[in-house]
Amino acid sequence: MDVIRDLYTRFRELIHEVTKFGIVGAIAFVITIGLTNALHSGAKMSGVMATTIATVVATIFAFIGNRNWAFKHRSGHGLGREGTLFLFFNGIGLLIQVGAVAIAQHGLGERGSLALNVALVLGVGVATLFRLYSYHRWVFNVPSAGPPAAEQLEPETTTGR
Repeated sequence: MDVIRDLYTRFRELIHEVTKFGIVGAIAFVITIGLTNALHSGAKMSGVMATTIATVVATIFAFIGNRNWAFKHRSGHGLGREGTLFLFFNGIGLLIQVGAVAIAQHGLGERGSLALNVALVLGVGVATLFRLYSYHRWVFNVPSAGPPAAEQLEPETTTGR
Protein backbone atom coordinates (compact mmCIF):
# COMPACT_ATOMS: atom_id res chain seq x y z
CA MET A 1 0.00 0.00 0.00
CA ASP A 2 2.87 2.35 0.73
CA VAL A 3 4.08 2.03 -2.87
CA ILE A 4 0.67 3.09 -4.21
CA ARG A 5 0.46 5.99 -1.74
CA ASP A 6 4.00 7.10 -2.62
CA LEU A 7 3.28 6.95 -6.34
CA TYR A 8 0.07 8.91 -5.89
CA THR A 9 1.88 11.52 -3.79
CA ARG A 10 4.62 11.80 -6.36
CA PHE A 11 2.28 12.13 -9.36
CA ARG A 12 -0.75 13.72 -7.67
CA GLU A 13 -0.69 16.91 -9.73
CA LEU A 14 -0.29 15.02 -13.01
CA ILE A 15 -3.05 12.56 -12.07
CA HIS A 16 -5.44 15.43 -11.31
CA GLU A 17 -4.51 17.24 -14.54
CA VAL A 18 -5.04 14.14 -16.67
CA THR A 19 -8.34 13.36 -14.93
CA LYS A 20 -9.71 16.88 -15.40
CA PHE A 21 -8.38 17.01 -18.96
CA GLY A 22 -10.17 13.71 -19.56
CA ILE A 23 -13.48 15.03 -18.24
CA VAL A 24 -13.26 18.20 -20.35
CA GLY A 25 -12.17 16.07 -23.29
CA ALA A 26 -15.06 13.63 -22.83
CA ILE A 27 -17.56 16.48 -22.97
CA ALA A 28 -15.77 17.98 -25.98
CA PHE A 29 -15.85 14.50 -27.58
CA VAL A 30 -19.63 14.31 -27.12
CA ILE A 31 -19.93 17.79 -28.64
CA THR A 32 -17.74 16.76 -31.59
CA ILE A 33 -19.51 13.46 -32.29
CA GLY A 34 -23.02 14.81 -31.69
CA LEU A 35 -22.60 17.97 -33.73
CA THR A 36 -20.74 16.18 -36.54
CA ASN A 37 -23.54 13.66 -36.87
CA ALA A 38 -26.25 16.32 -36.63
CA LEU A 39 -24.61 18.40 -39.36
CA HIS A 40 -23.78 15.39 -41.54
CA SER A 41 -27.11 13.59 -41.25
CA GLY A 42 -29.49 16.45 -40.51
CA ALA A 43 -28.01 19.33 -42.47
CA LYS A 44 -26.53 17.03 -45.16
CA MET A 45 -23.05 18.57 -44.88
CA SER A 46 -20.01 16.64 -46.01
CA GLY A 47 -18.23 14.72 -43.28
CA VAL A 48 -15.16 16.94 -43.57
CA MET A 49 -17.17 20.18 -43.21
CA ALA A 50 -19.30 18.77 -40.37
CA THR A 51 -16.18 17.57 -38.54
CA THR A 52 -14.50 20.94 -38.97
CA ILE A 53 -17.43 22.93 -37.57
CA ALA A 54 -18.02 20.50 -34.70
CA THR A 55 -14.34 20.49 -33.77
CA VAL A 56 -14.19 24.30 -33.71
CA VAL A 57 -17.19 24.41 -31.35
CA ALA A 58 -15.68 21.68 -29.14
CA THR A 59 -12.34 23.54 -29.15
CA ILE A 60 -13.95 26.67 -27.73
CA PHE A 61 -15.54 24.61 -24.98
CA ALA A 62 -12.26 22.77 -24.32
CA PHE A 63 -10.24 25.99 -24.02
CA ILE A 64 -12.62 27.38 -21.42
CA GLY A 65 -12.72 24.09 -19.50
CA ASN A 66 -8.99 23.44 -19.61
CA ARG A 67 -7.92 26.99 -18.80
CA ASN A 68 -10.43 27.52 -16.00
CA TRP A 69 -10.46 24.04 -14.48
CA ALA A 70 -8.02 21.36 -15.66
CA PHE A 71 -4.94 23.58 -15.73
CA LYS A 72 -6.23 26.38 -13.47
CA HIS A 73 -3.47 25.78 -10.90
CA ARG A 74 -0.82 26.72 -13.46
CA SER A 75 -0.26 30.45 -13.46
CA GLY A 76 0.29 30.57 -17.20
CA HIS A 77 1.57 33.38 -19.37
CA GLY A 78 -1.69 35.19 -19.95
CA LEU A 79 -4.76 34.69 -22.04
CA GLY A 80 -3.17 35.97 -25.28
CA ARG A 81 -0.22 33.58 -25.27
CA GLU A 82 -2.24 30.63 -24.00
CA GLY A 83 -5.06 31.32 -26.43
CA THR A 84 -2.72 31.59 -29.40
CA LEU A 85 -0.86 28.38 -28.55
CA PHE A 86 -4.10 26.58 -27.73
CA LEU A 87 -5.54 27.54 -31.12
CA PHE A 88 -2.32 26.57 -32.88
CA PHE A 89 -2.18 23.10 -31.33
CA ASN A 90 -5.92 22.62 -31.78
CA GLY A 91 -5.47 23.56 -35.42
CA ILE A 92 -3.03 20.66 -35.71
CA GLY A 93 -5.51 18.45 -33.82
CA LEU A 94 -8.24 19.56 -36.23
CA LEU A 95 -6.03 18.58 -39.17
CA ILE A 96 -5.50 15.16 -37.61
CA GLN A 97 -9.25 14.63 -37.14
CA VAL A 98 -10.28 16.01 -40.53
CA GLY A 99 -7.43 14.07 -42.13
CA ALA A 100 -8.80 10.82 -40.74
CA VAL A 101 -12.29 11.65 -42.06
CA ALA A 102 -10.91 12.76 -45.43
CA ILE A 103 -8.92 9.54 -45.79
CA ALA A 104 -12.06 7.50 -45.08
CA GLN A 105 -14.22 9.52 -47.47
CA HIS A 106 -11.88 10.37 -50.29
CA GLY A 107 -9.11 7.81 -49.94
CA LEU A 108 -11.25 4.78 -49.16
CA GLY A 109 -14.50 5.99 -50.71
CA GLU A 110 -16.47 5.40 -47.50
CA ARG A 111 -19.18 8.05 -47.09
CA GLY A 112 -21.66 6.43 -44.72
CA SER A 113 -22.29 7.43 -41.11
CA LEU A 114 -20.54 4.37 -39.69
CA ALA A 115 -17.33 5.06 -41.64
CA LEU A 116 -17.53 8.74 -40.66
CA ASN A 117 -17.83 7.88 -36.99
CA VAL A 118 -15.07 5.27 -37.02
CA ALA A 119 -12.69 7.68 -38.78
CA LEU A 120 -13.71 10.52 -36.47
CA VAL A 121 -13.17 8.46 -33.30
CA LEU A 122 -9.73 7.34 -34.53
CA GLY A 123 -8.83 10.92 -35.45
CA VAL A 124 -10.07 12.25 -32.10
CA GLY A 125 -8.02 9.60 -30.27
CA VAL A 126 -4.76 10.51 -31.97
CA ALA A 127 -5.50 14.25 -31.73
CA THR A 128 -6.32 13.93 -28.01
CA LEU A 129 -2.96 12.39 -27.21
CA PHE A 130 -1.27 15.16 -29.19
CA ARG A 131 -3.33 17.84 -27.41
CA LEU A 132 -2.68 16.51 -23.91
CA TYR A 133 1.06 16.54 -24.51
CA SER A 134 0.94 19.98 -26.14
CA TYR A 135 -1.20 21.62 -23.46
CA HIS A 136 0.94 20.22 -20.67
CA ARG A 137 4.24 21.00 -22.40
CA TRP A 138 3.66 24.35 -24.11
CA VAL A 139 0.26 25.95 -23.44
CA PHE A 140 -0.40 25.67 -19.72
CA ASN A 141 3.22 25.03 -18.85
CA VAL A 142 3.87 27.02 -15.69
CA PRO A 143 3.41 24.60 -12.78
CA SER A 144 2.22 25.60 -9.33
CA ALA A 145 4.71 27.16 -6.94
CA GLY A 146 5.41 23.92 -5.03
CA PRO A 147 8.64 22.00 -5.55
CA PRO A 148 8.75 19.42 -8.33
CA ALA A 149 7.41 16.01 -7.33
CA ALA A 150 10.89 14.47 -7.49
CA GLU A 151 12.12 16.93 -4.87
CA GLN A 152 9.31 15.99 -2.49
CA LEU A 153 10.64 12.46 -2.08
CA GLU A 154 13.03 11.54 0.65
CA PRO A 155 16.50 10.82 -0.73
CA GLU A 156 17.69 7.24 -0.43
CA THR A 157 20.56 6.73 1.91
CA THR A 158 22.62 3.64 2.22
CA THR A 159 24.68 2.69 5.17
CA GLY A 160 27.68 0.45 5.03
CA ARG A 161 26.51 -1.84 7.84
